[in-house]
Amino acid sequence: MGRSRSPPPPPLVLLLVQLLWPHLISIFAGDFLPTENRLMNSCIQARKKCQANPACKAAYHHLDSCTSGGSTPLPFEESALSPDCLEAAQQLRNSSLMGCTCHRRMKHQATCLNIYWTVHPARSLGDYELDVSPYEDTVTSKPWKMNLSKLNMLKPDSDLCLKFAMLCTLNDKCDRLRKAYGEACSGLRCQRHLCLAQLRSFFEKAAESHAQGLLLCPCAPEDAGCGERRRNTIAPSCALPSVPPNCLDLRGFCRSDPLCRSRLMDFQTHCHPMDILGTCATEQSRCLRAYLGLIGTAMTPNFISKLNTSVALGCTCRGSGNLQDECEQLERSFSQNPCLMEAIAAKMRFHRQLFSQDWAASTFSVTPQQNNHPALRPQPRLPVLTFFILSLILPQTLW
Repeated sequence: MGRSRSPPPPPLVLLLVQLLWPHLISIFAGDFLPTENRLMNSCIQARKKCQANPACKAAYHHLDSCTSGGSTPLPFEESALSPDCLEAAQQLRNSSLMGCTCHRRMKHQATCLNIYWTVHPARSLGDYELDVSPYEDTVTSKPWKMNLSKLNMLKPDSDLCLKFAMLCTLNDKCDRLRKAYGEACSGLRCQRHLCLAQLRSFFEKAAESHAQGLLLCPCAPEDAGCGERRRNTIAPSCALPSVPPNCLDLRGFCRSDPLCRSRLMDFQTHCHPMDILGTCATEQSRCLRAYLGLIGTAMTPNFISKLNTSVALGCTCRGSGNLQDECEQLERSFSQNPCLMEAIAAKMRFHRQLFSQDWAASTFSVTPQQNNHPALRPQPRLPVLTFFILSLILPQTLW
């Protein structure tokens, strides 16, 4: 007599597998990039909800036609909108669209940002409001894991920028992304728009530990070689304009592009001091992410020298006329920003401490401070999910 077949798993198990399968697929994929489904209120999801309501759908499409006509550059002022467009905007005040957000690493980011600026057409850069950034950080930083023992192939006195460059080279993903922008930004084949696109790709897709390690590596004050390696991380000769434009003109160009405008808004939200004492709006990690988010846009900042850590935009305030003060304020928001300067200095101290012990001994793992926002809590890992499912399935199949 043949062996009897095991009974099928109970309906509860099948239901759990169906519910958890998308998460398992994303974990096996190893990408961990947030999708619009993982955002608390993605603008893409908010638009879907809006389109299910006839009144909201009509108001959104009317406002979209108002802001995408192309006759008026972004950002719009309230006075630039016709009465019927203002009425459509007013109708959306209580919809889920007003609180929607995007994420720098999400799929369909451009679509998400276009929706955001459709429903927030009149927000300006000069008001320093804390709610204007379209970005919501929805994923906690994963623990930094690097095998420092692999650096024993370098000379013991090698500078830290070289060590972080080596760590990137030893990581397949970091190395691939770095080579891509290195090729696009090379002097002989430099095409600025391709260089900027590859830079954005690197700082969006590379692990935060590698990206920040490359750009924010500490150098001894007298080590010009280390400082030059750090400054050349973003290929300034290709990524920055050959002739520095006026900073206000550069900002105007940035504001006409939804992506650049969003990154600049994010920087302004998280990196500006709240008062004369230099109290910062948000924590240093958010400021650094916002700062790195500008790299690869028209507002790409960089270290101005190989001898210090001062940063600046690739622009000038010459010829600003009666807008000289406004231009200089924009310049100072990078070059004399206490929140940004301290965030960079703190990260460099952190990187120096990583190598202050016996770094050749083993792998280090550091978990950054977590944010208590519900959307920023870590997602379940594969072993937990797998054990939970198997604990339900195996007793049935082995019976």
